[in-house]
Amino acid sequence: MAEYEKTDLNSEVELVAFCVEKQEFCVNIQSVREIRGWTSESALPLSPEYVRGVINLRGSVVPIVDLATRLGLETPEPTARHVIIITQVGEQVVGLLVDAVSDILTTSGEKIQATPDVASQMAKEFVRGVLPLEERMINLIELDAVLPTIALEEAAA
Repeated sequence: MAEYEKTDLNSEVELVAFCVEKQEFCVNIQSVREIRGWTSESALPLSPEYVRGVINLRGSVVPIVDLATRLGLETPEPTARHVIIITQVGEQVVGLLVDAVSDILTTSGEKIQATPDVASQMAKEFVRGVLPLEERMINLIELDAVLPTIALEEAAA
C-alpha cells in the first residue's frame, strides 16, 4: 500500500514533483534521499531494459532506472539537464532518471484522487492517484510497483 494511503486524509503530505516526457509525476518526499545532476552510468548486461545501469554514490552501487522507459514513454538520450532522484525503496537505494524536478508540494491527502477507472491496468499499478492543481494534473507514482525489488536486487548484485 502506498505511503500516502497510510496517511490520515486530513494530514499534510509532501511530494517531489518531476517531469518525464512532458508529463508531471510525483513521489512522497519521504522516499527521496537526494536529487543530483545527471551522471553517466555503467551498463549492466542482461538487466531489464528500464535499468540503464549503475552509478557509484559515495561508495555504494546504485541502479539507475529510466522512468520514461519503465512507464512506456519515449526514451530520449540523457543530457546535462536531466536529473537523478535518489530514492529509498524498502531497503534498496535506487536512482530515477527524470527530465527535471519541477516542484516540492505540500498538500492534504484528501486532495489526491483515485486513478480513473479508464486507465489501463499497468497505469493503475504505477499511478496510485492524481493530484489536480490549478491547470496541472500530477500523477502520484507508487515506487514499489514501478521498481520491482527482485529486478533491482539483480541489477545491483
